[in-house]
Amino acid sequence: MNDKSMIDIDSAPATTQPVARGIQPVSYPFTVTVVLPAFNEGHGIGHVLEVIRTSLPNAELLVVDDASSDDTVERVQAAGARVVRHPLNKGNGAAVKTGIRHASGDVILLMDADGQMDPAYIPAILGKLATGYDMVVGARTPETQGDSLARRLGNRALDALGSYLVEAPVRDLTSGYRAMRREVIMEFLPILPNRYSYPTTSTLALIKGGYSVGFVPIKGKRRQGGRSGQKLLRNGVRFGLIILRMISLFAPLRVYFPVALLMQALALISFLISYFITDPVRGLYIPNSALALFVGGVVVFMFGLLAEQIAALRHMKHDP
Repeated sequence: MNDKSMIDIDSAPATTQPVARGIQPVSYPFTVTVVLPAFNEGHGIGHVLEVIRTSLPNAELLVVDDASSDDTVERVQAAGARVVRHPLNKGNGAAVKTGIRHASGDVILLMDADGQMDPAYIPAILGKLATGYDMVVGARTPETQGDSLARRLGNRALDALGSYLVEAPVRDLTSGYRAMRREVIMEFLPILPNRYSYPTTSTLALIKGGYSVGFVPIKGKRRQGGRSGQKLLRNGVRFGLIILRMISLFAPLRVYFPVALLMQALALISFLISYFITDPVRGLYIPNSALALFVGGVVVFMFGLLAEQIAALRHMKHDP
């Protein structure tokens, strides 16, 4: 697929480079494209590509440069990988979508270019995918290096909410280390965000769509160099936006309905307090607070029902 807003730079992939001692590449019943979104990763991307090539000597290595201002492109070309360049910075999710569109493999393996994802887990992830899964996620363990307590707690909260929304256990919804069948993820490409939360969205979308999603425990590594863009306040706002997006996209009624029930319960409590305590002489009198809560609960439920139908239509698969 061609995109006029991007520049595609091809160089011959080094498929015959020697394999590092002690590491034996594994054959898979599908072709693989490794997609790495990159922004100013020239300090370490050459080494990352070299290690990935050791594990997957026959895979297509595709780096999407999101308008880097350093020597990322030169480093990638020197490593013998293919480069697709964005003329302007669009975000991590947009880079991932570009890589998926330009990939030639049957399976897309997504990795970060900063060296935090250990290629040693590639055989486990692709091996599990080969058993019939449509997506396999590298789920980071609590011992992952570099993760703060606040970040771990935020990720656990997202996992709990995601499991509740799709009614299935999910792990590490923010992990970008994952493999998926290209024909499957192409179906959901339009709903993936251009900035952040594409891992969350893709995982829940596939589960909600009835596809098989598996998880492989991994232990992340420290960033090889450069500065991380992770900030506590920024992450807090981002997690909040991800939660709102998850609710609206996948299961609105599972949130709207409990809220509506709570408002109805509060309306009943307000009426009982008025009837038995504050205004017993007035008899069957409905206070304004009870009336407002009752009507509000009905409105919230109706909005949730409408949102649920829209979400169902969005994810409905049409048979030929």
